Amino acid sequence: MGINKRNADYVLPYNRRRYYPLVDDKAQTKLLAQGAGIPIPTLYGKIEFPHEAKRLPEIVASHTSFVVKPAQGSGGDGILIVMGRTGNLFRLADGTHMTVEDMIYHVNTILAGTFSLGGQNDKALIEYRVTFDPLFDAVSYRGVPDIRIVCFLGVPVMAMVRLPTRLSRGKANLHQGAIGAGISIDEGKTLTAVWRNGVIETHPDTEAAVTGLQIPYWDSLLEMAARSYELTHLGYQGIDIVLDREKGPLVLELNARPGLNIQIANREGLGRRLAMVEANVARLKTVQDRVAFAKKNFSPRPCPL
Repeated sequence: MGINKRNADYVLPYNRRRYYPLVDDKAQTKLLAQGAGIPIPTLYGKIEFPHEAKRLPEIVASHTSFVVKPAQGSGGDGILIVMGRTGNLFRLADGTHMTVEDMIYHVNTILAGTFSLGGQNDKALIEYRVTFDPLFDAVSYRGVPDIRIVCFLGVPVMAMVRLPTRLSRGKANLHQGAIGAGISIDEGKTLTAVWRNGVIETHPDTEAAVTGLQIPYWDSLLEMAARSYELTHLGYQGIDIVLDREKGPLVLELNARPGLNIQIANREGLGRRLAMVEANVARLKTVQDRVAFAKKNFSPRPCPL
């Protein structure tokens, strides 16, 4: 399925514009998820205006690691992952360092809309830094892997895990050089992996196998993704989930326009699965119905794109 078909047949008909702010603004997404009892990374603080940027040291005073991100950013741009600190010097996930003054300056660039959708003024969120599940120790370079599940009308239709690499500078972003590995909906095991337009079986930095991994909490992840439909009222969306070493699955963000690289990672197009959901959705009354339907019907069936 191409981007024009995605937009014309699924995004435009099923995603009403009035609901976009619920996912485009991560601060609003957090409030929604909290209200629904869906686990998310803890928010340490929020900075909305330039004169508040000087509060950053106060917000992070009791935290040696944390994440600074734009509330309305996309593609991982503008996100700083602080792994540790020595006094007023912060060590980032890519191995570089920033002073507290540099960090405050970065917050101000976020507020100015440098990383936001459409360039509008933004907010800076300071939140808990996820420490990833031990499963990913050998298949991730510095950053935190995340799991993207695309849902249509509340049915999980396709999934992949994005694994950071040296090329992506520790970010789980395919456009910046992360690995995308498809995940079987029925079993939760990684399938084909792609990196830089090629199919791979091992991580380029660690040489560990990236296929055949069993994703923990898989049924819980599918249910969390399926529940997002009632949360946002968006028919076609992507749910990004991280697996924390201590806290388990956490919803990182929701996306009203999930990209199509997930098809390449799974070596199967979305069209057949979306059509099946449309034909059967009337009888899928509950979250459990929708998850069971996905697990029964969307087992791996690789085919040319």
